[in-house]
Amino acid sequence: MRVVTTTHAPDLTPGPYGEPEPTPLALLLLGRSADPNSERGVECPGELPAPSDPDLVERARAAKRRLGDRVFVLGHHYQRDEVIQFADVTGDSFKLARDAAARPEAEYIVFCGVHFMAESADILTSDAQQVILPDLAAGCSMADMATAEQVAECWDVLTDAGVADRTVPVSYMNSSADIKAFTGAHGGTICTSSNARRALEWAYGQAEKVLFLPDQHLGRNTAVRELGFSLEDCVVYNPHRPNGGLTPEQLRDARLILWRGHCSVHGRFSLDSVRDVRERIPGVNVLVHPECRHEVVAAADHVGSTEHIIRTLDAAPAGSAWAVGTELNLVRRLSRAHQDKQVVFLDRTVCFCSTMNRIDLPHLVWALESLADGRVVNRIQVDAETEANAKLALERMLALP
Repeated sequence: MRVVTTTHAPDLTPGPYGEPEPTPLALLLLGRSADPNSERGVECPGELPAPSDPDLVERARAAKRRLGDRVFVLGHHYQRDEVIQFADVTGDSFKLARDAAARPEAEYIVFCGVHFMAESADILTSDAQQVILPDLAAGCSMADMATAEQVAECWDVLTDAGVADRTVPVSYMNSSADIKAFTGAHGGTICTSSNARRALEWAYGQAEKVLFLPDQHLGRNTAVRELGFSLEDCVVYNPHRPNGGLTPEQLRDARLILWRGHCSVHGRFSLDSVRDVRERIPGVNVLVHPECRHEVVAAADHVGSTEHIIRTLDAAPAGSAWAVGTELNLVRRLSRAHQDKQVVFLDRTVCFCSTMNRIDLPHLVWALESLADGRVVNRIQVDAETEANAKLALERMLALP
């Protein structure tokens, strides 16, 4: 059980739509309400809002000055520019959580990212630090694809098939604290897109099979591309079908059991995207994230984590052309940073990460000004038992060679 302290959202100009009905699947508008036990993903809203009022920029600066070293602002690479400008550090989710833990003097950690990232920061920071998520509706559709109840049911299915005692879970960092806790309690480890191979190698040293949660594409791509598995070695467990849609024989024959989850942004890239950009830009280098589909990764020239993508473009020669398959805010930022190279978005139609974009300047200003006035808002707090098991899984990852 995760506990989230909430208050009212910033005073924004109301739109033409009212609040949704209070059903479990209601869209969380402007962070005014939240389901504390769920990562809430939403569909892409389309175009970004108009540029922020210049007064908000000065208000954010003033609030940060008032707070001084008491606040530490983390900005994920996929955040919009109007927010990332106020980040004290930028990076991927795990790097940011570790950066927060390395700043024990910071009383408030304002995480400009999504819910599971703020949870990880709360797990890794001290009890004296408080983690704030400016908009509680900033969830993650991938993390939302695996709930604690679904994973517990999956483990029962593996037990009935006689393979649970030969299986170790490996969970991607992009998962809720509950899933990390399940992983820790069942002898497994967490991985990032940078160390997924090392995590799988460790896991296969512990057991015959791996249950990989919640991103099927990262698990499949790592096993096939880096460990030499065949596609037939992998099966996909669908939590919405009886017994995951698999027979006991399929579970016994499989080496890798993949959870049926995916990133709503990276999953939209297609083989047609790769073919189209190669036709439009002769000699282009296609660089994609391993959360993309297997056929996209197989057709790319380079594959790697967000940090790998950044390093690759930093090292690329002037005049080279690159089509990048990851979130659009980052690709645009990289294009501006490398004007001696041609850096384009891999696809014509893929949109921004909608939940990342819920962290906007009005919400950030509201969070900072509230803290400066002594009001703690939108605190993300993981309960002690969940934290202990999740930290166990994270510590196993940190101990990987």
